[in-house]
Amino acid sequence: MPRQIFQLKMSLAGVRPPIWRRVLVPAGYTLDRLHRVAQHAMGWRDCHLHSFEVDTVAYGEPDPDGGLAVHDELDVRLDAVLGKGSRFSYTYDFGDWWEHDLVVEDALTADQDERYPLCLDGEGACPPEGIGGPLGYQTLLAALADPTHPERALLTGWVTGGFDPVFFDPAVATTLLRRFC
Repeated sequence: MPRQIFQLKMSLAGVRPPIWRRVLVPAGYTLDRLHRVAQHAMGWRDCHLHSFEVDTVAYGEPDPDGGLAVHDELDVRLDAVLGKGSRFSYTYDFGDWWEHDLVVEDALTADQDERYPLCLDGEGACPPEGIGGPLGYQTLLAALADPTHPERALLTGWVTGGFDPVFFDPAVATTLLRRFC
């Protein structure tokens, strides 16, 4: 039986200009593997807690101390809780609260000559870790655009190597996905 592949669009909520990724992932992946896909496709470094919400049910890494009540993401396959047209959310870093809106745009038959997961397309660079969520990112963008911004020196310390907020290369994301997912 051929493998089923989900085409997912992940959009970072509350951020302008838009930041999104379109990826192909095996429908048999568990939510913990989808977490790794989101990390590498978006450009995060997996330094913080995360959770998924599918049909009002929260999934993530169970907290041994009982602080975060979630169903274990290791036990949930995508094709068991999602189908074409499904919408759900992924939140990364509960301090900065990076919420991602996800939609299953299509369910396809795997191309036997293709390796999955892969990133088809996207837009916008990933915000730096620890920048302060969508509001902090907007402040960073304002500081980068204005050499006289009062917080420019402080905020530009969060980015290195000539950060370009509009740059995204799906081929680089695909390389990371194939190496780490």
